[in-house]
Amino acid sequence: MKRSRGGVHLALVSAALLAASPGGGEAAELAEYDKAASEVATTLIRQFGEAMRREMAKGGPTEVVKVCADLAPELAGRLSREQGWRVTRVGTRVRNPLLGMPDAWEQQVLATFAERAAKGEDLMGMTHSEIVTEPNGRYYRFMKPIVAQPHCLLCHGPAEHVPEEIKTVLKTTYPFDQAIGYQVGDLRGAVSIKRPLGAE
Repeated sequence: MKRSRGGVHLALVSAALLAASPGGGEAAELAEYDKAASEVATTLIRQFGEAMRREMAKGGPTEVVKVCADLAPELAGRLSREQGWRVTRVGTRVRNPLLGMPDAWEQQVLATFAERAAKGEDLMGMTHSEIVTEPNGRYYRFMKPIVAQPHCLLCHGPAEHVPEEIKTVLKTTYPFDQAIGYQVGDLRGAVSIKRPLGAE
């Protein structure tokens, strides 16, 4: 079952799913997952923004890079441990290939977000969720866009607008950085949640 919100779209991907949950149980279950996942994604985005502002006030622009390098993975890891899910951030252009590279499903959803935004839909209101079957089992998967904000452009904006001291830190910390050139309002990536099903 697939669900996209910001214009809710519901499509059946397997009659077997409904057969396993008579009386609309699958839809109700998915709605519960959506609510919980949205709360977790919103928490990660909020805490990340708060950390950026705190580090900026404490140590200036170069400290913001440390938020991306160290604190953001820590926040995602803590939420993953608390929930028993995989909570992570993926990018449309990746700064750290070891952490932010979207898999095939995530790439497809990012492309869908971009298509919906191009048609005038507000990225801030979008989510996408789906129950998928993979070689290792069934999973509930969820994504919520990360939208470029004014403070993001300090590190992710056009190269000519990124301060030299930040460029120096980025070159050292992220030698394969591709995550620049964004404008305010651009789709920068997404919070991605993957929850195992069937063994709960």
